[in-house]
Parts: sequence; structure tokens; C-alpha cells
Amino acid sequence: MIPSLIAIAVGLIILIAGAEGLVRGASSLAAKLRISALVIGLTVVSFGTSAPELTVNLLSAANGSSDLAIGNVVGSNIVNILLILGITAMIVPLTVKSTTVWKEIPLAMLGVVLLLVMGNDQFFDGVPFNSITRTDGIVLVALMGIFMYYIFGMAKSDRANKDMNQDDIKQYSVPASVGLTVAGLIGLVIGGRLLVNGAIDIARLAGLSEALIGLTIVAIGTSLPELATSVVAALKKQADIAIGNVVGSNIFNVFFVLGTTSVILPLPFNSNINFDVGVAIGATGLLFLFMFIGGKKRHLVRLEGIMFIGLYVGYLVYLVIRG
Repeated sequence: MIPSLIAIAVGLIILIAGAEGLVRGASSLAAKLRISALVIGLTVVSFGTSAPELTVNLLSAANGSSDLAIGNVVGSNIVNILLILGITAMIVPLTVKSTTVWKEIPLAMLGVVLLLVMGNDQFFDGVPFNSITRTDGIVLVALMGIFMYYIFGMAKSDRANKDMNQDDIKQYSVPASVGLTVAGLIGLVIGGRLLVNGAIDIARLAGLSEALIGLTIVAIGTSLPELATSVVAALKKQADIAIGNVVGSNIFNVFFVLGTTSVILPLPFNSNINFDVGVAIGATGLLFLFMFIGGKKRHLVRLEGIMFIGLYVGYLVYLVIRG
């Protein structure tokens, strides 16, 4: 078990370093193209910080570990809202733009609801199996395409805004930005392979289910880039990147990560994970609700952040008891 633990630790370090390089390089390139902080958060940053999930899922599917792949996506979405936004809002209250409240958060909700529907073929279609099929994957990837078209419209509008200021984003030369991006991608691939192999070995040695490992160790590990990015962005008063990173990552996780994985290799769906998908739906719904209650509308305040963290701790306790 010790070599597996070392592999996980080294994998996480490489993943975080890779994501940091990818985000820095890609954000610098995006800033040079005069794209707003919200668009950067929803695309470049969220894609960069979701790259560990994509890497882990592709490797898990290739190894035949579908529970780990699906658990990773569902667990990461739960971690992103309850833990990451909870910690971020507890440090610095976050202001959320109207477009995020009415468009991006509902789209993130659509993703987890579709996952629940697509994964329960026995219940909805009366067939003898549950699976995220290639057809499901194609639908998810197509919805990702629609989301990117919407983001392209936002970016086009941003470029027409001559008053937009991006001085808060650290910019590098074009060669340095490209180098950081490529090095980050390489780090994500290497770190992801180490993490998956170590997690699967521990799951087998300890008699734990791959779903549990995916929902906890791997989900938290692959969400560390989102945590670092959101906290740093919030401290720099860049709430658009902090919120856009989390919501965008949740959209990417379902539509792009899970969609791409299931197009390559259909994923059997374990009905035991339905509860966890329900938690992801509830967390997304609670985030939307928090935008309309309290003293300030479209704000995520410290008390709500503390509530998110408390709910996540309770969820972890349940997972351990459930095994």
C-alpha cells in the first residue's frame, strides 16, 4: 500500500503544478485577446482546472474502472460547490453576476439532472442495464458545444468593450504563455496516471469500493486546482474568476469530461451512486437559492460558505459510514 500512497501523493503534486502552469499560461493568452475575467473563469480557467478530472476519467475508463470515473465527476462537482465555494466565501464574500445566476448555474444544474436520467436506463427505459452510453456522450458533448457558442458570444461582446480592464491578470510573453500551457498539460497527464493507478490499488487492497475512492480521495485531489484558483482569485478581488471557475468546472465535468469519456468508452452506471448525484443536484440548487436570500442578492456570504462546508463534512461522514 505504501507505494500506492506515494504514487497518489506525487500524482497530486504533479497535477496541482500542471494545473497551475496551464491556468497561468492560458489565462495570459486569453488576457492578451481581451477576454473578460468571467469568460476566462468559465472557459480557460475552468477547462484548465477540469483537465485533471478529464485525465483521471480517461485513464479510469481505459482501466475498466467506470465507478471511479463517474464517482470522480460527481464527487468533484459536490466538492466544487460545497467545499471550494464554501471555503472561498468564508474567506471573502463573493459577488455573482446576473448572467451566472440565470444562465451558468442553471446549465450546471441541467448537467447533473441529465446524468441522473441518462444513468438510470432500467428505471426510465425498462432495459436490464444502466449505462452512460456513446449516444448519451454525444448528447453531452453537443450541449458542451452549445455552451461554448454562448461563451463565444460573450467573448465577442467583451472584445467590443474598449473600457475593459485586465490589469489584474498577470501576463507573460506569448512563448512563455504557450510553454506554461504545454508543460501544464504534460504534468496533468503524468499526475493523472499516477493518481489513478494509486487510487485503484488502494481500493483493491483496502477492500473499498472504487466509487467511494472516486467520490472522496480522487474527487478532492482533482479539485485542488479549483480550490487554489478560486481562493487566490477571491483574495485578489476577482470574484468572476472564482465563481466562473467553479460553475464552469461543473459544466465541463459533466458535458465535456463525462461526455468525452463515454463517447470513447461507454460507462456502466452503478445505481448506488444515485444518492451522490442527488447531493450534487441539491448543492447546485442551494447555490442558486442562496443568490436570492439574505441581506444581499447575488452574493455568497460567509455564513452561507460555512453552511456549505458543514454540509460537505456531513456528506463525508455519510460516505465513510456507507463504505
